[in-house]
Amino acid sequence: MSSAASALITDPALNVPPRHIAIHPLTGQIGAEIEAGDLSRPLAPEVVDEIRAALLKWKVVFFRDQPLTHAQHVALARAFGAPTIGHPVFGFVDGHPEVYSISRDRFATRHVGEPLIRPWTGWHTDVTAAVNPPAASILRGDVIPPYGGDTFWTNLAVAYEGLSAPLRGFVDTLRGVHAFTAPEGQGTTEDFKEKNRLRPLVSEHPLVRVIPETGERVLFVSPSFLKRITGLAPRESQQILDLLFEHITRPEYTVRFRWQPGSIAFWDNRTTAHLAPRDIYALDFDRQLYRITLKGDVPVGVDGRPSSIIEGEPIEAFSAGTA
Repeated sequence: MSSAASALITDPALNVPPRHIAIHPLTGQIGAEIEAGDLSRPLAPEVVDEIRAALLKWKVVFFRDQPLTHAQHVALARAFGAPTIGHPVFGFVDGHPEVYSISRDRFATRHVGEPLIRPWTGWHTDVTAAVNPPAASILRGDVIPPYGGDTFWTNLAVAYEGLSAPLRGFVDTLRGVHAFTAPEGQGTTEDFKEKNRLRPLVSEHPLVRVIPETGERVLFVSPSFLKRITGLAPRESQQILDLLFEHITRPEYTVRFRWQPGSIAFWDNRTTAHLAPRDIYALDFDRQLYRITLKGDVPVGVDGRPSSIIEGEPIEAFSAGTA
């Protein structure tokens, strides 16, 4: 196991065997299924603490057979942090401002043009165009196709450790600009342009982020949002980004999750990137999931310097005045 993962295991606060939940790891580097009882009911503080510790260690955790309502989903999220508005640019589910709809055809009004042209194009960390990207995301499956539609996550901490020492030392010093634009090879619809005009989000983040609870360094590179490296020539920037994007999506850093109705995925948005499925567009089945994100802090680099806003405002916790 990587030194990053080992650091978590030897942290006394995270090394206590759970007494109130059962954890079933799915790979050696990332992902675990958790049995924690009925998530539709309030969780005891000790259960919350053990799930939180499992999340720090395994980066993404999964629950089965939890058919929650929107209100129950929101209550679950509040046990772990402060929910934000469903999506700062694209809105929320009517009547439930903290909930964002993840439907099969949600991109139809956003992007036009050719299919995605690079294997890492669809990989992303949620809303990194904001100066304070969400700390975590909780996604629940509602309508699930009988096959297809799997989601992948990758561990950005072990990806960082997988770089050579000289390259780690170099990327430790770099910062990059994150923004909402169309995926590579695709244009934008007028609706997409208008939403971005009304809620612009452009930020500069360190390429290596330090996680406060663990001291881990993670490759904070989100292929869908990270557009260029500050201070480098365009070709230099693109070559390094292509190398890093390819690196973080290596299979040994990833876990693949097969959805079922009532499944829940809960991931640390600071230490992971994930890949939404593309095969669902070749199927005639519907696919509907719902996501809640938790308010995050401003990333801090190895040098102690925080991220900065280029355009827009931070994402705040939801309140009645923000809907």
